[in-house]
Amino acid sequence: VNTEVSTTILKEIVDKISHIPAGFTANPKIVDLLSKRSKMLESDSPSIDWAMGEALAFGSLLLAGHSIRMSGQDCGRGTFSHRHAILKDFQTEEQIVLLNHLKEEQGHLHIFNSSLSEVAVLGFEFGYSTILADGLTLWEAHFGDFVNGAQVIIDQFISSAEAKWGQHSNLTLLLPHGYEGQGPEHSSARLERFLQLCAENNMFVCNFTTPAQYFHALRRQVIAPYRKPLIVMSPKEILRKPISVLSDFMTSGFKEILDDTSIKQPELIQRIIFCSGKIYYDLVAERSRIGADSSVAIIRIEQIYPFHHQMIQAIMSSYHAATSIVWAQEEPKNQGAWFFVAPRLIELLSINQRLSYAGREEGASPATGFAKKHEYQKQQILKTAFAK
Repeated sequence: VNTEVSTTILKEIVDKISHIPAGFTANPKIVDLLSKRSKMLESDSPSIDWAMGEALAFGSLLLAGHSIRMSGQDCGRGTFSHRHAILKDFQTEEQIVLLNHLKEEQGHLHIFNSSLSEVAVLGFEFGYSTILADGLTLWEAHFGDFVNGAQVIIDQFISSAEAKWGQHSNLTLLLPHGYEGQGPEHSSARLERFLQLCAENNMFVCNFTTPAQYFHALRRQVIAPYRKPLIVMSPKEILRKPISVLSDFMTSGFKEILDDTSIKQPELIQRIIFCSGKIYYDLVAERSRIGADSSVAIIRIEQIYPFHHQMIQAIMSSYHAATSIVWAQEEPKNQGAWFFVAPRLIELLSINQRLSYAGREEGASPATGFAKKHEYQKQQILKTAFAK
């Protein structure tokens, strides 16, 4: 699906969403934030963060006449104060959504802070998504684990409605997920549960590492000739990290797998580490620290389901000397993507290759909740991923 957008359109969007109308008194912190956003497309180095990638996706769809509906607990501001889609005049209480003021005729962004009744809200949004066939419907959990309260909607509607009733939906779930030392209830969106429900190309399950990938995936949800739910393990720690550059948004589209572009001599690679999500940045930093940049390739699986066997096989064949294949994840071994990806990767191994696991041990709880223990576990994961 071609989801590229021209520089002209992208800069038009940034210009509109980084200037506050005359007479509107925004919080000084917001004024500073918008000023920084106005310059994000001007740099040749990575400068575009997650919120801007999302705003560019929304804006480009709105300009094309597609409407967007988004609900969630504090989604107007963003759980981690990153989105700020709804601005409030702190003197008059007036609210404004800058994305609704791009041009005279455009789609409309409807954005609502919803109650903590996940099963009711997600059930409504699923139904809404089946009607808004030419637009985009999103629901964002305050933290990814909040979706636990709506499991019945996921099991009986989101994952299986197409197979049971021919009911199509492009509902997109944004579930903040990641291990930063927070407690069990604020770490995991239960990726493993979604993967267990995957079959017959029923939905997309993704864990992106760049704002540009998120941008293209959101646009694919609307532009594609099919309608499938999209489950996103949203980041937390890297939300404000300047990762993408302007040219990333002008490529043809979303990439299910991201090869390691830093590798100049693939024939020297001895180990391939597969991963998904923000742990990629920890792995890259550790590789550099131990001086393994020329011997270890780190491959990102951005879309875990549908699993792109052919693309992974092609990437593995380019590192024909690699004998050690590793899957690295933040989650405990009985959680995350390990049990899903392991049998699929094993099918692609050559006779001289073996697959190993680098991650937390099995656990009944999603996370420890103790900062020191969390950091120790993280270091053990990195040590195991690169162990000879």
